[in-house]
Amino acid sequence: MTLTSARLAAARAFLFVPGHRPDRFDKAAAAHADTVIIDLEDAVAAADKDAARRSAGDWLAGGGRAMIRINAPGTPWYTEDVDLVTSYGCPVVIPKAEDPVLIGRVGAVCAVVPLVETALGVERALEVCRAPGVVRAAFGSVDLATELGVDHDDTLALAYARTRLVVACAAARIAPPVDGVTTALDDAGALDQDIRHARRLGFGGKLCVHPRQISRVQDGFAPTADQLRWARAVLAAGEAVSAVDGVMVDRPVRERARRLLAADGEPVRP
Repeated sequence: MTLTSARLAAARAFLFVPGHRPDRFDKAAAAHADTVIIDLEDAVAAADKDAARRSAGDWLAGGGRAMIRINAPGTPWYTEDVDLVTSYGCPVVIPKAEDPVLIGRVGAVCAVVPLVETALGVERALEVCRAPGVVRAAFGSVDLATELGVDHDDTLALAYARTRLVVACAAARIAPPVDGVTTALDDAGALDQDIRHARRLGFGGKLCVHPRQISRVQDGFAPTADQLRWARAVLAAGEAVSAVDGVMVDRPVRERARRLLAADGEPVRP
């Protein structure tokens, strides 16, 4: 299935697969993530970069469908990575996203998810999110935490950056951002806690580093049964009703109800 901008905007679980492990590409594609990301950057050692790029290209040429996380601007591999993704027109994750001009050049051909993971990227979040071709942004918690000198799982230390990215996406009128990875692969409680925190701040999905994280992420970012019940009640009450379940209802509240139902795949009238 083609990875359209609409699918990327609605995706919840993004699964990384290392670019130098082509034996895992088909397994990743069959893992039921909303989107697979072939990683040419952090997961690949410098000596394996060229081989990883070739493997990604071979898989795309054979009909595979995935995003590609290219190497960051300014690295020795960036130009050839950009040539690869633009030749196929596939969606691309741009790491260390800071420069809206560079993002826009790739975005002229490909759907782009900029990975905001530097202090400068956070401070330029709105310009990054407004760059041509950007579908939504993602948050690189581990890299940013390293730059700031804080723990990557310290939610308080990274709260400002996460909130700024959520606001930037809303201001740019793009889909809610995708939260960074949970590195504790065997700790379902930590993953669930990260999901709840990110969702509370306004994130709409999460980067995954193992297939076992996928279903929890998909369920965790889906509207709850209570939210859907409330949304249906709000819209069923009509435009003239001013309260539902004792809570005031006006135009912004009805819009939230429509978005919740749309996120669950229910058709709703404008």
